[in-house]
Parts: sequence; C-alpha cells; structure tokens
Amino acid sequence: MHPYRTHTCGELRIGDEGQPARLSGWIHRKRDHGNLLFVDLRDHFGITQCVIDVSSELFSIAEAARPESVLTVTGRVVKRTDDTINPALPTGEVELTMDEIVVESPAEVLPMQVFGDEDFGEDLRLRYRFLDLRRERMQQNIKLRNGVISSIRRRMTEAGFMEFQTPILTASSPEGARDYLVPSRHHPGAFYALPQAPQQFKQLLMVAGFDKYFQIAPCFRDEDARADRSPGEFYQLDFEMAFVTQDDVFAAIEPVLAGVFEEFGGEKQEAGKGDSPDRETKRKVTKPPFPRIAYADSMAKYGTDKPDLRNPLEMRDATDTFRGSGFKIFAGMIEADDKVRVFAIPAPKGGSRAFCDRMNSWAQGEGQPGLGYIMFRDGEGAGPVAKNIGPERTRALRDDLGLGDGDAVFFVCGTPKVFNPFAAAARTKIGTDLDLVDEGEFKFCWIVDYPMYGINEDSGEIEFSHNPFSMPQGGMEALENDDPLDILAWQYDIVCNGVELSSGAIRNHRPEIMIKAFGIAGYGADEVEKKFGGLLRAFRYGAPPHGGSAPGIDRIVMLLADEPNIREVIAFPMNQQAEDLLMGAPAAVEPERLKELHLKLSLPKTKKPGDDKEGDSPDGDQKK
Repeated sequence: MHPYRTHTCGELRIGDEGQPARLSGWIHRKRDHGNLLFVDLRDHFGITQCVIDVSSELFSIAEAARPESVLTVTGRVVKRTDDTINPALPTGEVELTMDEIVVESPAEVLPMQVFGDEDFGEDLRLRYRFLDLRRERMQQNIKLRNGVISSIRRRMTEAGFMEFQTPILTASSPEGARDYLVPSRHHPGAFYALPQAPQQFKQLLMVAGFDKYFQIAPCFRDEDARADRSPGEFYQLDFEMAFVTQDDVFAAIEPVLAGVFEEFGGEKQEAGKGDSPDRETKRKVTKPPFPRIAYADSMAKYGTDKPDLRNPLEMRDATDTFRGSGFKIFAGMIEADDKVRVFAIPAPKGGSRAFCDRMNSWAQGEGQPGLGYIMFRDGEGAGPVAKNIGPERTRALRDDLGLGDGDAVFFVCGTPKVFNPFAAAARTKIGTDLDLVDEGEFKFCWIVDYPMYGINEDSGEIEFSHNPFSMPQGGMEALENDDPLDILAWQYDIVCNGVELSSGAIRNHRPEIMIKAFGIAGYGADEVEKKFGGLLRAFRYGAPPHGGSAPGIDRIVMLLADEPNIREVIAFPMNQQAEDLLMGAPAAVEPERLKELHLKLSLPKTKKPGDDKEGDSPDGDQKK
C-alpha cells in the first residue's frame, strides 16, 4: 500500500464499500458524538468523513489533533446509514474507519479558520495566505484560473498563434504608469525597467517575420490598487498579428474569449430561498461578432468608455430642452458656457416619490448638490423641474425617451468631462436599484475610434490620449492637415459587463508617421530616436502592418468567478499598499548591497511628535 494514500479524499464511493483504503489530508473539522469522533479529512480533491470509536487505542491521538493538522489515516470503507448520508458530498454515502493514524504534521492554534465562510480582514488573510488558499472558495478560484489559462493557450495555439517569452529586464517605456526600476551592478547609475507590457517586443517579433504571437505575459506597473487592478504585477493574454486590419484582430480574439466564457461561465449559482436548494442557471455569452461602439457614442450614451450593456439604460442629451427654459439653474449654466450639457437618464418604473428621493439622497452622498428629476403621472410630468420647463417641453422629453406613466427621468448638468463619472454611476445605480441589470449574462462590446490626442488639463498641451504606438486614422495626411483633437486612432478596448479587459490597436509601423505623431505630442525627433530607437530602427528595414491586444487574465477570471475584487483570483497578491505581507516585501537591504549597486538612499524625513508646524511635512520634496 502507498505510504500516504490509495485514494484522494474526493474519490471513495459506495462501490468501494468493504475495501481497505488509506487517505492523507488536513483535518477540516471534527465532531465529537460521545462514543464516536468524526473527522472530515480534506485534500485538494474533496472531503471524506472518517470515524473512530472511543474504545480505540488511537482515539486520544485523533481527539488531540487540532484542525488543519495533516493526517494519514488507514482503515476500511463502510456504508453510512441512510439517515447520515450527506448528499452535498460526492463521498457522502461512505466513511472510513480510522484503524491507523499517523500525524504527519501537527498544526498550531489557527490565526484564522479554514472551515466555514467567516469573513476575515484582508491583512490577516494575506499574511496567512497559505491558510486562506485552503478555503473552498479560494481553491475553486485558483483552479478556475488554471483552467482558464490552459483553455486560452489551447485556443490560441489552435488558431495558429505561436507562444513566445519576452524579456523581463528591459528599458523604460511610456505605457501610462510608473515603471519598476532595477539598478544595474555592472552599469553604475543605469537601470533596467520591468516591462509594463511586452509592447515593443511583440511588435519587433512581427518585424522579425513571425505571423501570430501570443504570451500569457507578466506585466509590472507601479500604480495604486483598485478592485479590478492589482498593484505591482498582473498577467495578460498578449497577442499580435501581422498583415491585419482592425476587423482581423477582432475576428481572431472574439472566438477565444467567447469560448472561454462559455466553457467556464456557463452556469451561475443562485441561492435558494427558505428550504429551496441552490439552483444553477445558464449564463448567456455574447456571440461573435461583438457589438462595436464609437468612443464618442459610448461617452454620450453611458458616460463611460467601459459600459455595462447588461443595463439597458441609455442617456440622452437634453440640453435643448433646458436652453432658455424656466429652469434657471440649468438654463443659466448653458447660457454661460457653450460646453455645458444636460444629460437625461431614463428610469422606467422609477416614478415614485420614494425612489426619486432615494436617488437624490444618494447623489448628495456622492458629493453632488442633488439630482433633478421628473416623474410621469396621468400623462403629465410632476415635480419642480417639470413645473419650471413647462408641459410642452416635458411631453416632448417624455416622448423622446419613450417613457410613460410610472416612469421617471433624472438629469445631470455641467461639462461632460467633469460630470461623466457621476452620470455613469447614476445610470448604474438606477439600473441596479430598478432590477434592470441582467445578472445572467456576459455582455461584450468593442469601444472603437478613440481620439488620438487630448489636452493635458495641467499644462494645456497636447498629449496622447491612449496608446502612443497606434496608427492614426488617415495616416500622415491626417497628422499634417487635421486638428490634432479631431484625429481618431485605430485603437480599441474590449469591455465585458462594465470591466475593461484590454486595450489594443493597429500599430504605427511607419517611422516617418511615428516621428510626426510623437512630434505633435511634444516629443522631438531626437528624443523619439533615443527612447524608441530599437523600434524605429526595425521599422526602417521593412515592417508589416500589424496589430493586436492584451486581455487581462486576472480580470477574466474575476468575472468568471463572480468576484468583486481581483485579489480573490490571484494566489499571492499584494495588499492595497503594494505590500507582500506573507514574504515581507518590500524590505530594506543591507548597506553592502547598496554599495555594490552604487546607490545611496535619500529618504523622506520621519515626522516626530510636535513636528506639526507648516513646512515640516514628512512628504515634502525629498527624493526617494
């Protein structure tokens, strides 16, 4: 017999009754029934109930072993009595007698329980991540992640993509976030950068004559944490294709994403009510081709370039309804600034005073003065806004939005660039509270036609609004003749359920167009040559038109697992302060190592008690 197990803890069935078996695993939980002690033994594959009688010489060993101790148990498989069968477990018809017990590794008193669904603080969970990962939910999430990555690899290979590995130590690149820098021992004062993305390398592979590249790529960005973004590092399905248009890129990746979501997200657990058991319902996935929405249209309809299309609500520009109207607050803002707009957010079945008051209170909680609204009753509008704009404008607005009695409409007013985040949040709040969002779907869309450039609010200068390596629509002619703010780029994002999975683009593969494009954004030709010399040099020796994208692995798994926080689908994530509490990183290093790297520290001042005078801030202007 194998020294540790003849079966896994999820393997024994009624057909094994009477057979000897040996299991190894962790003590999930124990139940003392007086004359009998039941031990649920757990491994990666499942749980088996083991039992020992109080008369056994081994009873004291089993009784003394704490939860999460590792045991090897040998015994015989017996059938449970009908009244003790556990239908929730695949092994629930049988149990194993404990005729031999070996304590492979005793556990100390646990800082957090593995059994059960108790919610522990994030710092505790991350400090003892090895315990947290033993919990059923985390086991399922990490297994899901493995399955998703394996499926993606298979699908990409079957589609003719070759898998490459690109460098981790490389040069800095303007990807929109801070680099992690690595000092060079051999080149004092010089630094490598960890790649924010394999952007330039995958383009160079296309120039090198490879046709389809992909990689499950680690990426590193020194940026703050969010619910859908892990600080420090993340993984993406990075891919690139030669001799392609935007349509070709979409046609290549859509079947991969749709297939993965159908494979792993097809069934959603819905909690039963009362004595009803949980039930599984099929989740729909958008079929290729995915809808395409122009960036300008997405901002106008949804207030965001990451729209959740499960929510059917679409905003409408109602500026003309209020222009010159008796609602002086909006009318005055419109007259004073031609950039001011009024957006109307419909609320079907939201025309009750209670709902409108709740929305108004919510808006005030979001830092807004309130949220204007009109309720529709008996064919007319009700409320202060309707009274001030008059019945004719109210009816025209109602008809334009397709609303009727029992419905309502809410308004936001200001400069779209400023109020868009609030408008998008209001649309989400209304749709969610009115149960309009279909939770049983994965709805994909492409956001296309991004502006090539934007205005930096601090400096007032023109800058890239998206990926600087993108091809402008219209090429050199557009760069030379059009207003930069009117130029669109062959850039696109793929969005699912309001989560941006990736950005991508058809690349700028012409050196002269690249230099001109960077010049408009304030980069001199010499600077472009210095920062991107490798890429430019390659383009001068024959570069194919090419493009690609990079859907985020972590975000894909987060959606499939129904997890609101990305750290729930990463085995060893950092906390929100970019700290690894388990391994103790980042950490100070010995002075000898700094000397070896030719580095000296210039740390911010540490604030002492009483140092509250103006100008004594520890964050000052000290360089780190």
